[in-house]
Amino acid sequence: MTTAEPKRIALIAHDQKKPMLANWVTQWADSLKDHSLYATETTGGVLKEKVPGLSLHTTRSGPLGGDQQIGAMIAEEAIDLLIFFTDPLSPHPHDVDVKALSRLAVVYDIPAAYSPATADLIMQAGYL
Repeated sequence: MTTAEPKRIALIAHDQKKPMLANWVTQWADSLKDHSLYATETTGGVLKEKVPGLSLHTTRSGPLGGDQQIGAMIAEEAIDLLIFFTDPLSPHPHDVDVKALSRLAVVYDIPAAYSPATADLIMQAGYL
């Protein structure tokens, strides 16, 4: 089920979760193909490698400001959905950026999924 208007979707994953995100994107590729996809540079590189033909825009790598760039897009109401597979068991030097990104998703009331189970529920609910 696709809505009339394409959504703008941010796809991000911590290093240990990038393969999981690539698998998720592969699973939902048909539903995602008509939407504008955005990813941080490193995540985007993995997605392009693992999901041939995927069209997406990239920001800088997360630790180099990419999370903040996606956050700015949320604040400018230029992102409709955040899919961010986080790794709560590993330290992240840019943890404050990650927290700020999650905070902005709540402040601007956009759907956000931090795990495949939640992302699947959003998709199964027909959000796209």
